[in-house]
Amino acid sequence: MSMQRPPRVGLMVPINNTTFEPELLKWLPAGATCMTLRIPRGRGLLTPETLPAYMESALELAKQFADSDVDIVAYGCTAAGFISGPAGDAALSEKLRQVTQKPVVTTARSMVISLQEAGVSNIGLITPYMDLVNQQLKAFLADGGIHTQRFDSFYAETVDKLGAIQAHDVADLARRTMGEDCDAMYIACAQLPTFDILEGLRTEFQRPVLSSILSTAREAMKALEPQPA
Repeated sequence: MSMQRPPRVGLMVPINNTTFEPELLKWLPAGATCMTLRIPRGRGLLTPETLPAYMESALELAKQFADSDVDIVAYGCTAAGFISGPAGDAALSEKLRQVTQKPVVTTARSMVISLQEAGVSNIGLITPYMDLVNQQLKAFLADGGIHTQRFDSFYAETVDKLGAIQAHDVADLARRTMGEDCDAMYIACAQLPTFDILEGLRTEFQRPVLSSILSTAREAMKALEPQPA
């Protein structure tokens, strides 16, 4: 698909997410737009038990993109992708493609691709998640050849606690977590604000610093590039 105009992204996020859309638009070319659909959820963070109903709601909502003018669908819930594992994330991506008839990128898969393309294998990782979800994220990354060398989390128990985390909190946790044995730092979760801190952390660490939203933006733009004949 050759883009003769700024991209129009169909973004899917949890209903509580206030960060993804404004930061995604900052990473995309000037004039890009988002049609954002917000997926209902409870007050607690996602778990394997709550995931099936959440995904069912997402697929139902995604039908709205089929008759829209969006160029690509970005499934922007990091945890919902990696909780189901690489195969589950791929299956959801295909279902979304069938429902929307648009190209689809997922944040979970985008994370792995961006780290692989950066040529890193041992990372410092920070998240806002609880223990079980953190374990599933590490396993998802490991499947892509990415080892979590150093790790810490905000351990947010509710979406309210997650939403209260500020960019300076994220930067401070990244600094406390990063080590000389890490090839890069990854900030996982599309609710955590990162746009204003990534460049400074890269300069400070002298190594790549990536985030869920940046990875998704990159993959969305790649998916819209003209394909070789």
